[in-house]
Amino acid sequence: MTAERTRTFTWDDPLETAAGAQGRTGLEFIQALARGEIPPAPIARLMDFGVEEAEHGRCVFTVEPAEYHFNPIGSVHGGVYATLLDSAMGCAVQTMLPAGVGYTSLDLSVKFLGSARLGSGLLRCTGTVTHFGRRTALAEARIEDPSGRLLSTGTSSCLILSG
Repeated sequence: MTAERTRTFTWDDPLETAAGAQGRTGLEFIQALARGEIPPAPIARLMDFGVEEAEHGRCVFTVEPAEYHFNPIGSVHGGVYATLLDSAMGCAVQTMLPAGVGYTSLDLSVKFLGSARLGSGLLRCTGTVTHFGRRTALAEARIEDPSGRLLSTGTSSCLILSG
């Protein structure tokens, strides 16, 4: 008989996280998230993502594959990859924004190139801004396993929302 598996998680008030952006540039906000000074977004808690580093135009997220990330064939679900890529690209764009300015994703394109399973180790997803204009920004991201094997890539365009 298979043991029952359960998972419980908690999250912080998302309005508290959003309030952490007030008076900060996008880079300052994402760096404060990475340092743990601002609570992570509920989706980050749900998926167990972490922000490893952030600099102007670049953001790195991490995740350790767990059973709750799996699809029916025993590897990390493509939706987890897509969410990780979207998070890294969006936050990379956010690092370029002045205080009081926001963004929203316009599209997301994902390529699945390899699978991750239990024991794959910590996955790193690096998002980089490739174009930053007055109204739109473009970003790309890569998910790699600890050996540097490329698992997935993504591209996104974002709309800059004036404050």
